[in-house]
Amino acid sequence: MYLSRNASRARLREAQHARDNRAEIRKAWRRGEMTRRELIKWGAFTASGALAFKNGLSPYAPSAFAADVPTGTPPTPLFGVPPFSQPMPRLALQSPLDVKPTADPDLAMLTDLQDDALFRQENLYGFKRTSWHTEFSQWRDANPGAPTSANPFRNQRTNRGPFEGRAPGEFFAHQLWQTYFPKKAYIMNWGQLDDVGPGGQGLGFYMQNGVPVGMPAQHQNSVWSYAAGGEPGRGALPPPLIKMRYGEPVIARIYNNTPVDPHDNNGFGHNETSPHFHNAHNGGSSDGAANCHFFPGTFYDFHWTASLARADGELKGSPEAAGLDPALNIKFGNRKASGPDDGTGRVKTPGDWREIQGSMWFHDHRFFFTAENVYKGNAGVINMYSGLDRGHESLDDGVNLMLPSGDILPWGNIDFDINLMISDFATDPDGQLFFDIFNTDGFLGDQMLVNFAYKPYFEVIPRKYRLRTLNACMSRFLKLALVTVSGDRIPFQFIANDGNLVRKPFEMRELDYQGTGERYDIVVDFSGLRPGDKVYLVNLAEHDDGRGPDGRVGPRAALRGRSDDPAVGAVMEFRVTDQVESVDDPDRVHLSTGADTSVVKTKLTQNIPIIEPVRHRHIEWRRGGGDDPELCQNGRDETIPPCQEFAEAFPWSVRVNGEDSHTLNANRISALIPVPGQTEHWTYENGGGGWDHPIHLHYEEGVTMNRGGDSINRTERNVRKDVWRLREGGSVTFQVTFGEFAGSYVSHCHNTVHEDFAMLMRFQTLGGDNEVFLASTPTPMPSEDGVTFRDPEIIPEADPRNLEFFIDNATRTVKALKRDA
Repeated sequence: MYLSRNASRARLREAQHARDNRAEIRKAWRRGEMTRRELIKWGAFTASGALAFKNGLSPYAPSAFAADVPTGTPPTPLFGVPPFSQPMPRLALQSPLDVKPTADPDLAMLTDLQDDALFRQENLYGFKRTSWHTEFSQWRDANPGAPTSANPFRNQRTNRGPFEGRAPGEFFAHQLWQTYFPKKAYIMNWGQLDDVGPGGQGLGFYMQNGVPVGMPAQHQNSVWSYAAGGEPGRGALPPPLIKMRYGEPVIARIYNNTPVDPHDNNGFGHNETSPHFHNAHNGGSSDGAANCHFFPGTFYDFHWTASLARADGELKGSPEAAGLDPALNIKFGNRKASGPDDGTGRVKTPGDWREIQGSMWFHDHRFFFTAENVYKGNAGVINMYSGLDRGHESLDDGVNLMLPSGDILPWGNIDFDINLMISDFATDPDGQLFFDIFNTDGFLGDQMLVNFAYKPYFEVIPRKYRLRTLNACMSRFLKLALVTVSGDRIPFQFIANDGNLVRKPFEMRELDYQGTGERYDIVVDFSGLRPGDKVYLVNLAEHDDGRGPDGRVGPRAALRGRSDDPAVGAVMEFRVTDQVESVDDPDRVHLSTGADTSVVKTKLTQNIPIIEPVRHRHIEWRRGGGDDPELCQNGRDETIPPCQEFAEAFPWSVRVNGEDSHTLNANRISALIPVPGQTEHWTYENGGGGWDHPIHLHYEEGVTMNRGGDSINRTERNVRKDVWRLREGGSVTFQVTFGEFAGSYVSHCHNTVHEDFAMLMRFQTLGGDNEVFLASTPTPMPSEDGVTFRDPEIIPEADPRNLEFFIDNATRTVKALKRDA
């Protein structure tokens, strides 16, 4: 994909010329200066909308200098910056605000502890169970003929539409509001990167003492990122970290402060957003993937319930109704089903303690633009703390696992608990972030970032550390190992997969392949090393293109850069030293002679048993074979959201229970779950030869059961996950139980380029705490002037209430599974 740095200057100029041509075409098309018909006539695109395979345009076309050699893409310039010469930034910890109830049970306010303008602004309206869109519409209807600029509930940046992007009505009201009444609020701003920065010289991927050195600072529209506070301002780097705990529900008010003009994006990214808390248990309207994106000048209130799965049966006094086993004493009040308090105790939390989650993240989910926006900076990390995984390593209360973290704070210590948000990136010749919007196979950067910093170093003292690794690439699979300077792998203990603890930790020397969105938690013991020693986090997974990994490179070869894939090799450097500064208390220093009170116990949790399911579903993720491309042509609006002109080919599709293949349509329900608490077995099958896909299921986790005739790795055998790598031509079967919240959710490929080009399906859960959810959620149709709705389509193979059809297909699926086994 990327040309070698040894390529001739002529070859590099040719490749850059092709990239510039693609950028100009995109710009002209976005501004309406040329039509799709003209582009096809000129040979820039095929009739199906794919980028033409021709020199001067496509990076895969033969070079003019050597007909049998592809042009490739120019490598990212590093401007002489050496690797491992900047300190790794810790993620930007966000500060929660206290929330109080009001006389109105549907309204919450910030406490009166602060008196600045921001708090007065937030408390002017407060946080509602239902959307402020309703008040906007009521004022408009009560004042016919009045200009929108007079509406107090308007978007004040554009004077169009309401100031809250959440759709009106009970379908988009916060579910179980009183049960999970918010106790904390996060006010966050997604917008342009601060082009001044703390050092006065901007922000970028290589910083020294707060100032970009060598690598140019990023333009304010090259990166759109998060900063705390709702007032319009600049985004920041590194990405944010939120520390949540079970039993402390949160309102996350996220403002969209990106440019009003969508063309002000430095070539990629879209100024509409719909953040998704991956993979929290929240109502559908707070999941971020119900076609409910919102616009510049508006905010969206997400209700993050901090709830434990299977709480529905317990709240009703019946653990059995939630699929719980009374013999395990899994009921409300079990001391493991809890969150940490501000001392040494716990807050009881209803639900199944075996489903406690830890390492999580959030990212944009704007249909058709997820990859561009996440790559551009719309992402952050969330650590979820519990009585079991408290983040306090010295508290031995019989519940706390005492994993490496620190013990200064009563919970959530991160001195020895390190978040590593790993991603790849590429830039143009000027050093500005670059994304190829014409690539539908998968975008690969040629250089690596950790917490949005280019190949940093991180100082550790000789003791145990917990590393929470997140693959935040758009398409690249990782395979990570810890390697000494001589190329020897050092062992570590594997403790969690996708935020879910494994039953027993076990030793590994390199991780499994890790797809986009997957999180692997490990414990590394540096106590056998001495100050001055160095250890490298190395990526061993090699790619030729975005189809999937092409193999493993040995640790010595990877460390020495002996791969045609420039992203293979050391990602960051750990430096062993005799002291490190604390981040939990900036006035403290940890010495190498200090006591390490952390442990890795021999048992972390219990497995959830496999039971006889209510039904089976078989879902095939396919290359091609989707809906008629004519649906997208000539401005027609049969798909939701309306497909973009260059997505007409729709290269990806999904087929349920062996029926017709379909491509992304938020108005089509492909799986309906009619009753909360029912257990199903789902099989995901890779129907495209030569491709690999990390498939993500929203809202609930599944227990991995088998992989057909293929082996199942120890890291996921009977382990709960929310992203599964399918492998080429492979399949995976898992057990899943859908719980107490209702609404519209999705499952999709987390290669976000595949997701954006239609490899996604909608599923619907019924029930919940509101009788409106006896019906399916109407599909919101957001616009700058407000939200309208459309009634969804339920395909026959989606609905178990269609008994004759569904049973026939379920029987066929079971037979196929038995045959494969």
